[in-house]
Amino acid sequence: MQLKHVLPFATLGAALALAGCAKKSTAASAPAPVEVGVITVAATPLTLTQELPGRTSAFRIAEVRARVSGIVLKRHFTEGGDVKEGQLLYTIDPAPYQAALDSAKANLARAEANAAVTQLQANRSKKLIEAQAISQQEYDDVAAADLAAQADVAAARAAVQTAGINIGYTQVTAPVSGRIGLSQVTEGAYVQQGTATLLATVQQLDPLYVDLTQSSTELLRLRRAFAEGKLQRSHDGGARAKLLLDDGRIYAEDGTLQFSDVTVDPSTSSITLRALFPNPKNDLLPGMFVRARLEEGSTPDAILVPQLGVTRNTRGEATALVVGADNKVELRVLKTDRTVGNQWLVSDGLKPGDQLIVQNLQRIRPGAAVKPIPATNVPAVQSTVAAAR
Repeated sequence: MQLKHVLPFATLGAALALAGCAKKSTAASAPAPVEVGVITVAATPLTLTQELPGRTSAFRIAEVRARVSGIVLKRHFTEGGDVKEGQLLYTIDPAPYQAALDSAKANLARAEANAAVTQLQANRSKKLIEAQAISQQEYDDVAAADLAAQADVAAARAAVQTAGINIGYTQVTAPVSGRIGLSQVTEGAYVQQGTATLLATVQQLDPLYVDLTQSSTELLRLRRAFAEGKLQRSHDGGARAKLLLDDGRIYAEDGTLQFSDVTVDPSTSSITLRALFPNPKNDLLPGMFVRARLEEGSTPDAILVPQLGVTRNTRGEATALVVGADNKVELRVLKTDRTVGNQWLVSDGLKPGDQLIVQNLQRIRPGAAVKPIPATNVPAVQSTVAAAR
């Protein structure tokens, strides 16, 4: 009888013991929150720039051409040297034009003498017609002859002026200041006015133009950003530019954007921008390939996050993991406009104060409990602003 009472109590005790062990095992198997490295998202002022390819071109290009025909007597410059506006470059044989000028002056003297005689006759005829000593027809003939003589004087003066201009054209001068290239003619060569023989070319190199190409799509995106207030123009309204040379060096002088073309190239869907750069040492030469870094605008509250904290889902959308309520992981879909150095510029999906997870991402998933700690060994922010992508 006693044995029957003992067995149920023993069975109950064993069951309680097993239940306690199960509870201890369950408690022991619950995973501890994973430590994740986070950074706190903050807004920061940012000036956005864009790198565009382009080529340099001269500020002014003046082709020196013959304006009279004749033999070149002398060249007065050194090829490849600098010339000043008005500097004598060539002398064309002036002898035939000097003779033409002397002849025009003689014709002018003859016309003036004839005009003096006809004027005296006109004055006498006026008195005679008043006294009715001559007919009206005779007076009209004398008055017309006087007017014709005055016209001859005006034509002769114009001929003298033309001959003088042609004499001046035999002294070929530089139309602008700049660097002159190869001479296309030598002493003794015959140049022609009719074909406007090319003698040389002068290019003004300081300042210098840089012609750039920009995607029309990117231009429309920038205009929308300014219209929506996402970007602000500089106070002077002009975009500043820096030049990156073909060897990677940054040109010492800053330039300014002058204008953008209004026509889109149908073959490339791009437009032309023109920037102006000082070139005091003539380091830049026409035709060089360069890249210009232009200031697009500035924003006072840009959100930049490290690239290592952003991934892509199967639809190609940018995503990030943040620490949400109760230290639970949340998945955010981001809108990334471009890269800025080694960071993403985020326009939607994050706000200041969010804790972005950048370390131990492979050990967590959305909804998991985590223990956020400040991230360490995060790559330093690069100062270079990359081109828009």
